[in-house]
Amino acid sequence: MADTPHLELRNVTRHYDDGAKIIKVLTGASLTAKSGEVVALVAPSGAGKSTLLHLAGLLERAQEGEVILGGTETSGLDDRTRTKLRRHWIGYIYQFHNLLPEFSAIENVTMPQLIAGHGNSARDRAMALLDLLGLADRAEHRPAELSGGEQQRVAIARAMANRPHLILADEPTGNLDPGTSDAVFDAFRDIIKREGAASVIATHNHELARKADRIVTLKDGAIVPHTL
Repeated sequence: MADTPHLELRNVTRHYDDGAKIIKVLTGASLTAKSGEVVALVAPSGAGKSTLLHLAGLLERAQEGEVILGGTETSGLDDRTRTKLRRHWIGYIYQFHNLLPEFSAIENVTMPQLIAGHGNSARDRAMALLDLLGLADRAEHRPAELSGGEQQRVAIARAMANRPHLILADEPTGNLDPGTSDAVFDAFRDIIKREGAASVIATHNHELARKADRIVTLKDGAIVPHTL
């Protein structure tokens, strides 16, 4: 259905056993993210932001509750099916761009498409994304020849390469100066809306969070609205 959220976390619980005690991180957290929506997750270090992103990205399993991607409940899926769904449904952007240094910008964006078997249109798609992000004239440059902001925009293009429905971003502008951070976030938000993806972005940057469609935080292991 058109109004089905790309991501729905429904009362997910996650705890860890350190041998001496149970550490409760998420205790019934619920969240949705719809097409074209950017949700900012702002919470203190140690509150569970990374754990929530790992659950949403099917990198970890919840002990209770459900992670639903495009209407598909994932708790009962085997590891192979989860991996396949993750590969085609989700894109990731991290604080460190992790671009392949020996390849050009366009090759870095082409690579995920080749792995997914989209070789025929891979270069055209990569160039279109780089153009949208203002990097058409930098496509043949290697990461070392790009500024920090340019490198992170290449990372955004790479995450979008296979047309994912959900983008999960963990402090994607954390290593950038304020002006560059602002420009990269604007580019990120614009391409999410243009592509019709949904996104959850964990950030400590309150100014950027205000540009999101919604801001949420974690309180006692649950997700609640947040006003900055």
